[in-house]
Amino acid sequence: MEEEKGNRGERLRRFILNQMEKKGPIPFSQFMEWCLYHPEYGYYNSDRVKVGRDGDYYTSPCVHPLFGGLIAKQLAQMSEPLGGTVFDVVEQGGGRGFLCGDVLEWAKKKIPTFYQRLRYHLIETSPFFIQEQRKRLSEYIQEGKVFWMHLGAFEKGEDHIEGCFLSNELVDAFPVHVVILNEGCLKEMYVAQDHGRLKEQWGALSDPGIASYFQSLGITLQEGQRAEVNLKALDWMEKVARCLKKGFVLTIDYGDLATELYSPHRKEGTLLCYAQHQTSEDPYERLGDQDITSHVNFSSLIKKGGEVGLHLTGFVPQYQFLIALGLLQEMESLGREMSELNALQLRLSLKHLIEPERGMGEIFKVLIQHKGMDQPQLDGLRNLASIPWPFSSEEAGH
Repeated sequence: MEEEKGNRGERLRRFILNQMEKKGPIPFSQFMEWCLYHPEYGYYNSDRVKVGRDGDYYTSPCVHPLFGGLIAKQLAQMSEPLGGTVFDVVEQGGGRGFLCGDVLEWAKKKIPTFYQRLRYHLIETSPFFIQEQRKRLSEYIQEGKVFWMHLGAFEKGEDHIEGCFLSNELVDAFPVHVVILNEGCLKEMYVAQDHGRLKEQWGALSDPGIASYFQSLGITLQEGQRAEVNLKALDWMEKVARCLKKGFVLTIDYGDLATELYSPHRKEGTLLCYAQHQTSEDPYERLGDQDITSHVNFSSLIKKGGEVGLHLTGFVPQYQFLIALGLLQEMESLGREMSELNALQLRLSLKHLIEPERGMGEIFKVLIQHKGMDQPQLDGLRNLASIPWPFSSEEAGH
């Protein structure tokens, strides 16, 4: 298996070098796209386990099924103002199908009237993920609850839904342009080669949208500051708006608003690579065998959404969203049915979803946008005057 990985990585390297021979240096965004999404050699099209204990990184649905249960509660509330006999959920980048399965299981057991209306559509390009999704979700496929939406149909705006467009850790993996402010001028990073070795070099902006990206947000970088520009996210927001006739967009990811994301203390940007639960800042190693991500600029999603008819419903940290939906009460209820040791393990596990300092609670954000209705009130966006912390100092030290 290791030999296969190495061979695939070497083939990807040769492919990239061959493209450079023909076209010269390439923008980092193109390099990142090939590394992640090349149909044969890209990371997301490989058969390696990417998510979970045996993979390269954890996502919130891997921590506990309760995450999906709370999402189901929010989706059920979203369905109320829409009426109708069907509430469609479209999840793009659903990976191994954990979130889909947890949402459907919770709805089936605890919100049966909502479950009757619910149809869940997955947009997935990886044949290995699709295979695992079909296996994991077989019960719901048989019940006529799970479908697959072709990426091409979504991108062309051929499918239209009333419901919610859902994503969890999708936008952070879109290919990004990397820029630097040098002598008062924005320059873009290109990937070049020197006798077969990949190297970085700076050049003119490859897309005029890069300069306007910062201007539209009122952001000026500091001299010598590096930053990422996710133009793909803006295109994605347009496609989502075309797909959604009426309803909501629920985006969960790690990142921040532009003023924080591009503040001077982030002088080196936010680009990170993940392999076997280890982080690296070197995207030129383990080609095709590591994930490459950058923090999401939620200001750009909010602004672009407003331009295409997706109005801001609310934007909160993940911990606030989950606690407002009843995470602490659900955790207490589950704990009463367990032994003392298992209840402690449950609390320590779920703590990772909401802990601001070391967990996912603060770095992950929840953005909700709506279309075709007046400003809705959603439980997950409620202000929490005081947030009770459910763990003792002794537990927090574990």
